[in-house]
Amino acid sequence: MSLRLQLKTLNPIVSDMATGGLRSNRSKDDRVPLLGDRRYLRRSHDEIETTHSVQGSAETEESGDAGTSQRHASGLRYRRTMSWKDTTDVDTAPEEIGTTKLLSAKYESLDYDEAENWLYIKEESKLGARRVGHARKGLARWVIMFLIGTLTAMVAATIDILISLLAGWKYGVVSAYLVTHIDGTNILVPFIIWLGIDVLFVSIAAVMVAYGEPVAAGSGIPQIKCYLNGVKVPHVVRIRTLICKMFGVTFAVAGGLSVGKEGPMIHSGSVIAAGVSQGRSTTFKRDFKVFRYFRSDHEKRDFVSGGAAAGVAAAFGAPVGGVLFALEEGASFWNQSLTWRIFFASMISTFTLNVLLSFWQGKPWNLSNPGLINFGPFEGLMYFSYEIPVFLLMGVLGGLFGAIFNSINYRLSIFRLKYVYSRYSCVIEAMIVALVTVTISFLCIYLSDDCRPITRDMKNSLQMFCNDGEYSSSASLFFNTPEESVKSLFHDMQGSYSVTTLTVFCICYFLLACWTYGLSVPSGLFIPSLLTGAAWGRLIGTAMPYIFPEATLSSPGIYAFFGAAAQLGGIVRMTISLTVILMEATSNITLGLPLMLIMVLAKWVGDIFNHGLYDIHIELQSVPLLNWDPPPMSTTIRAMEVMAHPVTTFNMVERVGRILEVLKDPRVNHNGFPVVDSYVPNGLTFGIFRGTILRSQLIVLLKNKVFSVWPNLYDPHVPVGIEDFRDDYPRYPDINKLEISELEKDCMIDLRQFMNPSPYTVSKEASLPRIFRLFRALGLRHLVVIDDSNRVIGIVTRKDLARYRFCTKNGKVGIEELHISYT
Repeated sequence: MSLRLQLKTLNPIVSDMATGGLRSNRSKDDRVPLLGDRRYLRRSHDEIETTHSVQGSAETEESGDAGTSQRHASGLRYRRTMSWKDTTDVDTAPEEIGTTKLLSAKYESLDYDEAENWLYIKEESKLGARRVGHARKGLARWVIMFLIGTLTAMVAATIDILISLLAGWKYGVVSAYLVTHIDGTNILVPFIIWLGIDVLFVSIAAVMVAYGEPVAAGSGIPQIKCYLNGVKVPHVVRIRTLICKMFGVTFAVAGGLSVGKEGPMIHSGSVIAAGVSQGRSTTFKRDFKVFRYFRSDHEKRDFVSGGAAAGVAAAFGAPVGGVLFALEEGASFWNQSLTWRIFFASMISTFTLNVLLSFWQGKPWNLSNPGLINFGPFEGLMYFSYEIPVFLLMGVLGGLFGAIFNSINYRLSIFRLKYVYSRYSCVIEAMIVALVTVTISFLCIYLSDDCRPITRDMKNSLQMFCNDGEYSSSASLFFNTPEESVKSLFHDMQGSYSVTTLTVFCICYFLLACWTYGLSVPSGLFIPSLLTGAAWGRLIGTAMPYIFPEATLSSPGIYAFFGAAAQLGGIVRMTISLTVILMEATSNITLGLPLMLIMVLAKWVGDIFNHGLYDIHIELQSVPLLNWDPPPMSTTIRAMEVMAHPVTTFNMVERVGRILEVLKDPRVNHNGFPVVDSYVPNGLTFGIFRGTILRSQLIVLLKNKVFSVWPNLYDPHVPVGIEDFRDDYPRYPDINKLEISELEKDCMIDLRQFMNPSPYTVSKEASLPRIFRLFRALGLRHLVVIDDSNRVIGIVTRKDLARYRFCTKNGKVGIEELHISYT
């Protein structure tokens, strides 16, 4: 696969090895004008190859129907993807499977920028004339945030209660058989029962994902991160996704997989926010006629940010951490009022969950359960200042182990892309992982001889071959739920676990967690990472008295906590939000300083080798994600080199037949069109720019037949209102199903009343960083490029910017230009 690289040495000298497909570092005056390049001349659809970076169609934000038509028209092959979209029935180019050097054209962008057209201004004028209108809209936002927090807490409580019931029943059955079949060959009976229960539970979770909603697999954090970044991921916020996520994670955790229930809560909260804020369900075709003025990408994405934060708050009892998570890892566009509303939703989520769990535990209004997991307070001395260097070393180890974890999981993900992609094989793989997990756990418990006296009320402990009053420490790790195992490693007294037990558990759980993440089951990454890190952290804490016999040291539980933080930070590469989440989960601010240093070190060390695991899975999906900053060394790249050319435009008063022809053409699957004055085509410019109009707007206009023989701009009787556009959002009608007669095709549509007359534009000389910051900060979907005479010469979209990526190769650094895959 050919890549165009702009390679530069660490000093300003340009490498003379760059030839052929390498971008030269010519000055602005020496650069050949790209408008005269053959790449920007019109080409037929048959001339476009999937292995080329097609700029003639790069401005397309493909809709599902148009993309499907284009695939059949051209015979192109779909790339095989992971569980975000089911593509099991298509042939895939082997060289495109599992690569991170492609961007997929199937992903659309969200319209965060409001179209200030005549209808929008008319509605704002009415609200301005009535002060109560603005107050009602502001109050509705707070009501929605309250509902988001409440419903997210209810879902979290339901998941926690169901897991408690299923896991308690399983542990009761297996424990009873272990007690009565502890000797001889009868020991196989409890093993078979344990194996059968876990495989059954996991198979139910896998079937719900593989045959129900593939996007429900995993934690959902990469998908939500893409959505908040401005990428529309198919089915990511649908009610069916929530149902599969909710019950799937219940059976996955109860089935003993190395997964947690906390991560999927972020996705669940986002789905709830997306549904509540729209006041209807498109899945069940029910419209409650409320919150209609929030039916836009701009408003919906703000509420989804609140849902993600509420999910974090419900999972960890960390409302402040939830807000920081939505800011650091998710939302691209932020303001002060949104921050306050999101914090309100997080607090409501934490409080409601606390109340619900207190009633379930028979202690009404005993608010001691702020989240699904609470690590509990650490008692006694926290740590000594001379231990901080050891903690920093643990941060380095966390970055190394996290990089190893991500590297192994990346290769497993590529293997799944190539060989485990059918629904049936996804279910079988999940059942195999469940079988291996139970087998390893049983063997470790059976072969271990690490008996310890029972000193506190322990859940699901097993006596095995130990004497009365003793329990098997291996069983307390392998047989417990992951949350209980984490608490045990944090708070059990010194000497509760042998070095052998911790070492075996750490290695086994590390490999099992790495294999499990990416299965076709809902699965959280937080708890498996914390549990793995807690194991090797406690191992270090156990060894410290032998290394420094004269020193006064903190308890092994403190080392387990910092090891857990280092491991999680090395895998996901989060800093601020993760620090606050763990501080809130332990209710201890004293641990803040070493915790922050550990997180930073783990991220720095891990970033030397690879990206965070969420980012790796996003790249495997070829999502055009925009980072916080433009790629370095891209200042010399101008808008003329970035933009797509030629451009499909419409006149301000356009014939219905031409609009219909353009929208139905599978080769022109754009979602945004510049509106211009009438012009004579010359192949270089496309008329004087007047505004932009979206494909969805044109479909609504055609559906409502907003056309006449010759429309009049000053005609006050517009047969469509802004509510008509909102009622069809987000699933607009299929253009191929609209019935337009031959006589109606000769009618005209006046686009001036519906287009955005003041969109953002850039000059053809604008640099890539300037375009990137404008695009990123304002949440744009299209950015029109104009010349000195305000004539359209090109258009820039998300994919045109995302395909420029900073890279390193053989000690040199430069700009890597990715290809856009239309398959």
